[in-house]
Amino acid sequence: MLFLTKFLMRIVRMNNNFIFGVSVLFIACSSLLAYELEPETFGNRFNGLWWVMTTVTTVGYGDYYPHTAAGKMLGMVVYIFGIGLISVTISKIVDAMFMYQRKKEEGKLRYVGQNHFVIIDWSKHAENAIKEILDTDPQAEIVLIDLLEKSPLFHDRVHYVQGNAMQLETLEMANMSKARAVFIFADEVTQFQDTVRDPSFIDGKTLLIATMIERNFGHVYTIAEVRNKENVPNFQHIRIDEFIFGSETISQLAVRSAFNPGSSKILTQLLTRSYGEDLYEISKDKRWLTFNDAFQDLLSKGATLISDGENLNISKRLHEEIPANARLFVICDKETYQRLTL
Repeated sequence: MLFLTKFLMRIVRMNNNFIFGVSVLFIACSSLLAYELEPETFGNRFNGLWWVMTTVTTVGYGDYYPHTAAGKMLGMVVYIFGIGLISVTISKIVDAMFMYQRKKEEGKLRYVGQNHFVIIDWSKHAENAIKEILDTDPQAEIVLIDLLEKSPLFHDRVHYVQGNAMQLETLEMANMSKARAVFIFADEVTQFQDTVRDPSFIDGKTLLIATMIERNFGHVYTIAEVRNKENVPNFQHIRIDEFIFGSETISQLAVRSAFNPGSSKILTQLLTRSYGEDLYEISKDKRWLTFNDAFQDLLSKGATLISDGENLNISKRLHEEIPANARLFVICDKETYQRLTL
């Protein structure tokens, strides 16, 4: 018993890959030897494997068992060493799964997917953005980067990376080079859990992160939240693709609602997927020559053409030819959009 205890303790301290290899080798050799010793009893090598597996897992169905002395000796070896070896192997597998889950929660695993969205710094805005992405695209994967000890959100399609987004290693952990887009949200909390209220300091941190991304991953579409609109030229200097102004947008919506009651609800419907009509980008149809051709054809199909990229003056350009690089945005429901993209 002392020998067996020392043997098992030595196995526990061995490298996992070595233990897995020994277990596979032990099972394979025992299965082959069982058939070679008693071919009439087992019939084929697979039945030998079946007997070994039911023995080491202590199931013991009894449909196959050795009859000769040599076969029974092999059975005793399988009992004594096989059961202990497989028990240790199973415990190692369970431990590995537990360690994997813990590392995933702590953001210590590298993300290997591609065409994903990266969100930097956890906040209420980041939480809303994640929810909107998940609702918009059922296949979308998201990587969240922050300094929190554990992931603040648990979801099958949300991967957490713990680290400083101003460091290249952290961005590489998020596989930034293969990302579809990155969102940089303004963060008021420092790594020491202090809160900063000065928008210049907050934008300064955002600017440093954006500079790191643009310098190393300039091909990734970058969207940054800016607290002070006067800082926008600094962001434009490093060619940020888009900006969002949270507090300013809220103020403008409030004023518009006062002068034009209900206008904020219209914009809310376009910004979320909770309503029937949404904003979609569609490709140009080869039959459309002018914006009027596109407008009339789309209208007959239940969609309204509202812009060419950032230009909302479609009504004044109806007789203009649609340029080759046009980006056409329409308002319609999901079913209409699916028909338009067939």
